[in-house]
Amino acid sequence: MSIRVLVCGLLVVYFSLYAWRNYFVSLCAAVVLMAFMQHPDVIDNLKNIGGIQGLNPFNILIANVFLAWLAKRRAQGFIWDMPRRTQNLLIGYFIVVSVSVFRLLIDPAPGWQESKAWMISEYFVNCVKWVLPCLIAYDVCRTRRRVVIMLICIMSLYLLLALQVIKHMPLSYAMADNFEHTAYKMVQESVGYNRVTLSMMLGGASWAMIAILPMAATKWRKMAVLAGAAAISFGQALTGGRSGYAGWLVVGIILCLARWRRMLLVIPVVVVAIGALLPGVRERAFQGIAWGSDNPTAQNSAYEMTSGRNIAWPYVIAKIKDGPIFGFGREAMTRTGIYQQILIDTGNDEVFPHPHNAYLEILLDCGLVGFLVVVPFYVGTLRSCFRLFLSRDDPFREAVGGVACALILALLVAAMGGETFYPREGSVGMWASIGIALRVWADWRNGAGTSLQQQETEGRSTEELLQEEEPVANTLGMRTVAA
Repeated sequence: MSIRVLVCGLLVVYFSLYAWRNYFVSLCAAVVLMAFMQHPDVIDNLKNIGGIQGLNPFNILIANVFLAWLAKRRAQGFIWDMPRRTQNLLIGYFIVVSVSVFRLLIDPAPGWQESKAWMISEYFVNCVKWVLPCLIAYDVCRTRRRVVIMLICIMSLYLLLALQVIKHMPLSYAMADNFEHTAYKMVQESVGYNRVTLSMMLGGASWAMIAILPMAATKWRKMAVLAGAAAISFGQALTGGRSGYAGWLVVGIILCLARWRRMLLVIPVVVVAIGALLPGVRERAFQGIAWGSDNPTAQNSAYEMTSGRNIAWPYVIAKIKDGPIFGFGREAMTRTGIYQQILIDTGNDEVFPHPHNAYLEILLDCGLVGFLVVVPFYVGTLRSCFRLFLSRDDPFREAVGGVACALILALLVAAMGGETFYPREGSVGMWASIGIALRVWADWRNGAGTSLQQQETEGRSTEELLQEEEPVANTLGMRTVAA
C-alpha cells in the first residue's frame, strides 16, 4: 500500500469521526478529497473494502456527514426552506433516476452477470450520493463565512485536479503528434478521471475561478486567483478532451456577454496562444477538419470530428422514436440491442456502448417524461444562478452565482458530445456549487433573511467573521462586505 493510499485512508477516518463534532468541516473535506479519491491507487486498494460492495472512502465519509447532519440539524434549529419549484424538480429528478434503475432491475440486458444488489449500488446509490453535498451545503451554509469557505473548497478541488494533470502531462507531450493517445493514457492512469469528463470539469472551473475575482480583497490575492484560473485552463488543455474545449469556449462567451464584456478579447488571445505554443492541443482540437485543402468541406471527416459519435447517434434517435414517452430504462443502449446492432452494421470495435450525448441518453432511458423533468431542473437552477451573477450591488452574490453558472453551463454544453445527466463523481463540485447558490438565492429572494443579510458582514473583516465560529479554513482574504 502506497503512502498516498495510507494518507487518504487516514484522512477519511479522521473526518468521518470529526463529522459528529462538526459535519460542515467534514463536508468541505469530502469535496476537496474528491481530487484524489478517483486516483487508480486509491480505487485499486480501497474500493469495496473487505469485499463489501460500496464500502469505499467517499461512501464512508459522506455517509457519516449525512447521518451527522440528519441527527443534528433539527437541534441546530435548521428549517428546510428550499424554493418549492426547485425542490419539486429535484424530487422529480430522483424519481426519474429511480424508475430508470427499476426498469433495469426487472429487465436487465441478456447475458448480464451482475447481481441486483450490484445494480442498485452502481446505478442508484452511486447517483444519489453525489447529490448529497448539494443538499447538505444548502442547509448548513447559512452564513456568508460558510459560503465563502465552501467556494474555496470547490475551487480547490478543481485546482488540485488541474495540478495533477500538469504534473503527469509534461509540456513536451502537448507538442507531439500522438498527443491524443498520450493524454488518454496518462490522464486516466495518473488522475483517475476520464479525460473527457475532466476536460469538462476544468473547462467550467477556469471561468468559475475568475468569477470569484470580485471577492479578492487585495492586488496580490487577485493575482493568485488569476494564476489559479490560468493553471486550471492549462490543465484542461492537456486533457485532450474536445467537448471540454468547446465547453470552455461557449461558457466563456456566454459569461463575458452577460457580465464581463471587457474580457471578450481574452478568449481569442488564449486560443491563439495555446494553438501556437501547444501544436498537439491545436491538432487535437481541430482533428478531422482539413484546413489546408482548397475545398476543406469535401475532405472533412465527420467520424474524426465527432470521434465516431455520428455513427451512433442515428441509431439512438431511431430507437427513441420507438418509445418516445417513457423510454426504455437505464443502460438502454445495450439492453435494447443498439450497441450490438452498430457493431454488426459497421464492424467498428471503437463504437461505444452509450450514446455519448446526455440529451439523447435521457430521452432513450427515460423518454420525454424524464427529459422534461431533468432538463428543466438545470435550466431553472441556471436561471436563478444567472440572476445572482448579474446582481450589481453585491460582489458576494455575483461570485456565488458566477461559479454555479460556469459549472452548470460546462455540463450542459459538454452534454451535447458526451457526459451524462445521471449524477457522477465528476459533478460533485457542480452540485456543491448549486447547493450554496440556491441558499444565497433563497435568502436573497426572501428579503435577505436572517443569516446572509448585509449587516452580518458590514464594516467587518473576514478574519473577524472567522472567529465567530469554530475555525474551519483560511478564506484567503475574501472580501464579503457588500459593495
